[in-house]
Amino acid sequence: MARNIPAPDILAPEALGPTVCIGEILVEIMAKTPGNTILDAQTWIGPFPSGAPAIFIDQCGKISGNAAMIGAVGNDDFGRINLKRLAADNVDISGIAVDPDYPTGSAFVRYQKDGSRKFIFNIAKSAAARFAWTDIVSRVIARAGHLHIMGSALVMPNIWPVIEKALKILKSKGGTLSLDPNLRSELTYDRQIQTRFARLIEATDLLLPSGAELECAAAVKGENAALQSLFQRGVKEIVLKRGAQGATCFQSGKAPVNALAFAVQEVDPTGAGDCFGGAYVACRRMGLPLTDVLTYACAAGARNVTQYGPMEGTGTRSQLDAFIQTTKRMGK
Repeated sequence: MARNIPAPDILAPEALGPTVCIGEILVEIMAKTPGNTILDAQTWIGPFPSGAPAIFIDQCGKISGNAAMIGAVGNDDFGRINLKRLAADNVDISGIAVDPDYPTGSAFVRYQKDGSRKFIFNIAKSAAARFAWTDIVSRVIARAGHLHIMGSALVMPNIWPVIEKALKILKSKGGTLSLDPNLRSELTYDRQIQTRFARLIEATDLLLPSGAELECAAAVKGENAALQSLFQRGVKEIVLKRGAQGATCFQSGKAPVNALAFAVQEVDPTGAGDCFGGAYVACRRMGLPLTDVLTYACAAGARNVTQYGPMEGTGTRSQLDAFIQTTKRMGK
């Protein structure tokens, strides 16, 4: 994938066209009690609209109203839940195919006693993995200004040709790419997927890793060494999500910019990083000052964890403003 000169302000401005996300759309069903397995009969809640790319674009759409999703759902109520939510939150859903034969993808999750999560995914054998380049997808990409990809989407066998073609078109018109590694231990990343991930890194303008994903993305040990390796490969901006420790924005040759996390009572952390990314990209493309962008992103991630369901706490800009004004920051 050839790299073009990036937009002066790292990401393409809003005027170039909407932010488009390509990837899996799922429903999520959660166990009500924590435990170390999903073997026993238990009570579940849901279904909730989900899928990391869908959560990201939902938050992006709520802030900017300039967002579109490319993916697929089944012709079932789980699919309709997702379509209804995304459309209500200002996301263009014209690029979402409705598969007549395969069900909407799903994720069952149970929180472990140590606070971690255990997932059972159905992505590869669902509608989520069954979409391709179509005339409708072509029209969505033709007017796009920015593309966002989640690493989890690369496990779907049909997605790479769509990403590759979309990225070529986008870069030719001065568009930009953001990448969230979003590595899941429950998903299999073979050598081919690792190669494709590395190719995406080479085309990435903004990288949004969480914790250890920074070193995984760089394939280098140590935070500083990983940052320098990624900058040398052409990444322009790296925003490291640190959870309760806030976030840090790195740019080559510039001092890091830090942001404090917000102090909230965590109910469900699923989707926090996706909401952070959606708010960050939306606000960055709107041209807000970097400190404000980080504040909105931290607020979006924190607000989302206060609700059950991976995108039930996504917020509009006015909702995030109210949250920022009334919620204490960690360390203050």
